[in-house]
Amino acid sequence: MAAHTYLTQEGFDRLKNELEEMKTTGRQEVARAIAEAREKGDLSENAEYDAAKDAQGLLEMRINDLEKMLANSRILDESQMDSSEVRLLTNVTIKNKNSGKQMTYKLVSESEADLKTNRISIDSPMGKGLLGKKVGELAAIHTPRGLLQFEVVNISVG
Repeated sequence: MAAHTYLTQEGFDRLKNELEEMKTTGRQEVARAIAEAREKGDLSENAEYDAAKDAQGLLEMRINDLEKMLANSRILDESQMDSSEVRLLTNVTIKNKNSGKQMTYKLVSESEADLKTNRISIDSPMGKGLLGKKVGELAAIHTPRGLLQFEVVNISVG
């Protein structure tokens, strides 16, 4: 049995829309590419046909992965989250003890992580290091640059 994937409603809807897009438009485009390549003659030496079949395999694998993820997902209501410690779906403001720079991140599941929008995965080194910390506590996080220390400045929900 697969592990649960915890998602926000927004993340769930995004993945569901991506799945529908792949099942409809994605499959049609792949089928069209295979048909065009098939028309070009000998399939044994047709690189376009091989590429189209590979694309079809990758598409079907992604569809299968999304279906499993959505079937095993649990939607979390952010308004019901506790902000006494760093948890999934909390916003955490941290201060780098070396540079003094403050950053705010939202901890999310791996499928919703996006560093451009300051959403980090709870499975990332940073996410793992911050989980369970309370305001004022230090988090020692192992990075490729070495050990970094961050102080938890604030925790909020929403």
